[in-house]
Amino acid sequence: MQARDVSGGVHFHHGGRPGQPDNPKPRQLPGDVREFVNRADELQRLNAVLTDDGGEPLVVSVYVIAGTAGVGKTSLALRWAHQAQQYFPDGQLYVNLRGYDPGTPVTAQEALHRFLTALGVPPRGIPADQEAAAALYRSLLAGRRMLVVLDNAATAAQVRPLLPGAAGCLAVVTSRSTLSGLAVRDGARRITLGTLTETEAVALLRAVTADYRPADDSEKLVELARLCARLPLALRIAAERAASRPHLRLDDLISDLRDESALWDALSVGDDEEAEAVRTVFAWSYRALSADAAHLFRLLGLHPGPEFSASAAAALAGVPAGRARHLLDVLVGAHLLEQTAPDRYEFHDLLRAYATDQARHEEPAQEREAAQRRVLTWYLHTADAVQTRVNPAEAHIPLDPAEDGVTPSAFSDYEEAMSWYEQERVNLLAAVRAAEAAGLDRIAWQLPAVLRSVHMLVNPFEEWLTMGRIGLAAARRLGDRVGEAELLESLGMACTQSHRLAEGEEYHEAALAARRETGDRLGEALALNDLGLICLRGRRLAEARARFEQAREVFGEIGAVHWEGVAASNLAEVTYESEELAQAAECVRQALAIHRERGDKGEEGNALRIRAAIQRESGEPEEALRSVQAAMDIAHDHRNLVWEGYWLLELGRTQQALGRAEDALVSYQRAATLQRRLGDRTREARAWHAAGAAYGQLGRHEEAADFHRRAASVHRELADDWPLAHALDGLATALHHGGKEEEARAHWAEALDLLAAWDDPRARPIRVRIQDRLDEAPRD
Repeated sequence: MQARDVSGGVHFHHGGRPGQPDNPKPRQLPGDVREFVNRADELQRLNAVLTDDGGEPLVVSVYVIAGTAGVGKTSLALRWAHQAQQYFPDGQLYVNLRGYDPGTPVTAQEALHRFLTALGVPPRGIPADQEAAAALYRSLLAGRRMLVVLDNAATAAQVRPLLPGAAGCLAVVTSRSTLSGLAVRDGARRITLGTLTETEAVALLRAVTADYRPADDSEKLVELARLCARLPLALRIAAERAASRPHLRLDDLISDLRDESALWDALSVGDDEEAEAVRTVFAWSYRALSADAAHLFRLLGLHPGPEFSASAAAALAGVPAGRARHLLDVLVGAHLLEQTAPDRYEFHDLLRAYATDQARHEEPAQEREAAQRRVLTWYLHTADAVQTRVNPAEAHIPLDPAEDGVTPSAFSDYEEAMSWYEQERVNLLAAVRAAEAAGLDRIAWQLPAVLRSVHMLVNPFEEWLTMGRIGLAAARRLGDRVGEAELLESLGMACTQSHRLAEGEEYHEAALAARRETGDRLGEALALNDLGLICLRGRRLAEARARFEQAREVFGEIGAVHWEGVAASNLAEVTYESEELAQAAECVRQALAIHRERGDKGEEGNALRIRAAIQRESGEPEEALRSVQAAMDIAHDHRNLVWEGYWLLELGRTQQALGRAEDALVSYQRAATLQRRLGDRTREARAWHAAGAAYGQLGRHEEAADFHRRAASVHRELADDWPLAHALDGLATALHHGGKEEEARAHWAEALDLLAAWDDPRARPIRVRIQDRLDEAPRD
């Protein structure tokens, strides 16, 4: 639907995603470790936290596995997690927090987004505030038995918002740090892993090589283990190399590794024996790669994000995707890269640092820059392909053609496009930052501008604003007023949808000026429409009407029929709010004609919702019911929860007008439930307020007061004064009927103060009614 909606406004977007199943059971654990040996004592200590009866609380709720880099913390955590799955029937969550990665660590908010999505919360239903997101996360885990693996944590602060808090859930945390704060404050237990014993190290080498080589001499395996400092990561790399060369004598492999070790000893100025051994094994394995595989390994160190697909790798190297997949398989086989899911690859953090270092030393600056430009271009053009499926009505940003060696991905439908976005979210933000750092300002502004079509659907406010500000600065450095206008508009939408109306208005006013300066008539009209929506949100009805009329005039002049219909719907909304019902009915008739001719079912449904409200207030509740039911049919046919959640409010009001308060309560309950899932707190609070009115209609005044009070609390928090005044009025009415006169009068007084800001046809009679109540003598 229209691309200029705000969360408390009047219209919605195309393509709301189908509902998620209730209480999904995520299974996010990466695959179990091959040829896992040893660590029997540690596994037994982890088993001790479990109870025989699955219904009993666990012994502890947090367990930390600490140890140096490469010592096998993740391997131990995953081996035990796979063995213990039966104790956690409600699912397993996993995130690599990348606390020691050369790139940016995963924040708690980013991890919460991933977890909440896996738990069935739609992306736009995830609170932008970290504390609120953590509270929702804990609520969803309450009463469930789930395992949460928090891998590679750097600090307790990074971990604490991700702790379940439920007695039946366990968080297993791995870290190079002991995270002593978790023990003190959260009662965590801890295992500190050391390097393997000589016997254990040899056992690991034999486990990896057994099916590929004749039995090697134990003393030689001891020497190989010593050169690997008995660290599991280094041991596995060395064993993989030995397994891949079954006819090469172990003496020769050891000799090569000794030579590499001597080289590192000569170059090193440190005294960290374990770190030197790891770097030695990395170099030894890296130098055994083919030239093409080594080249890709180096370039992958330049990828802006923590994980990548074969297509992204192909863009980095400028090779076909099939060739990239083959080389990735080589790197996975050499244990220099991990494949974590179908078409998803990532480095161990030590290996990524090594790859980046090799790229810096072995790749000419020109080739490094070209590789980075190719992969950033790939993200830009693939994001543009996402827009085609997610928001086809939105005009595309003109992009330069993708250069040779870059083949953007394409998508068959909305779901596939949104799945790519969700998978690449972290990389997209990293790509914008990388473009800024590399001085690629055109990509730095275009990528955030292209992503606006997705951002306005799922409301990832912090990254939306971060990308937008980076893009705006880049466009200004280039002196590109078109780009500047695009980013101003995007930032305005982000601010408006996150209830920062004053800031949003400033951005849209600046966008309007830029559009007019560049002669962009469509952009000018869209900016006017955006400003109208902000005015409507603030109940500045005369200003909103003027903006919508200006926008509609321009849309008509340039033949933008779709947007002309959108403006007509917006005018219907504002004239309805002004109680100009005849004018509103004519505007909605025009909007419906346009939307039906174009087959735009979403906009048609929203216009039907407005028409139902007009009919209801005109004393035609039966006609209103037919209109709103037709809208609901559209929402159900499209399985669109956003449309359904909002239009249910009008269905409930119409049911109340027909004296069917019990039916209205069902509608309001469904609306509130959907808005909670969708993350729209304003509309959720409006559903509570409406439920309070329905309970009042039924004479159940105590329950009515509870719902009005809950609505008022949220509207107060959001500084949403118009619905707050209505909620306080409803609360006061319910308390009055319940005999709580003094409390009722206090709420009416506050509501009257709030309503003084408005003098429109709807505000005046409410003020008069409340004042009359306050002028009455208090009841004894």
